[in-house]
Amino acid sequence: QVQLVESGGGLVQPGGSLKLSCATSTTIYSFYAMGWYRQAPGNQRELVALMRSNSVIDYADSVKGRFTISRDNAKNAVYLQMNSLKPEDTAVYYCNVVVLAPLMTPYWGQGIQVTVSS
Repeated sequence: QVQLVESGGGLVQPGGSLKLSCATSTTIYSFYAMGWYRQAPGNQRELVALMRSNSVIDYADSVKGRFTISRDNAKNAVYLQMNSLKPEDTAVYYCNVVVLAPLMTPYWGQGIQVTVSS
């Protein structure tokens, strides 16, 4: 029902920056929550950043001060600005939204690879 299309990933050197974009197929102001998650091989999927009602709820401790989640309601897009990237940030990053109507339902993007390496 809701489609999420991610872009902006790739390979960067340590200390570099990337901005991930998540374009949605519907309006985002009505979403219960919007966030970014990541999963590295052998690891559990973990929350990176979460916002609700245009308010940032949480960042993972490991990314605080380096990553910023934002939204553009006019473009129905969610962004994750990632600065000062570290090798441990390497993972597949997923955009996630949760809607409340007709049922509380999560939607996920396809995932996009971010690799931080020399």
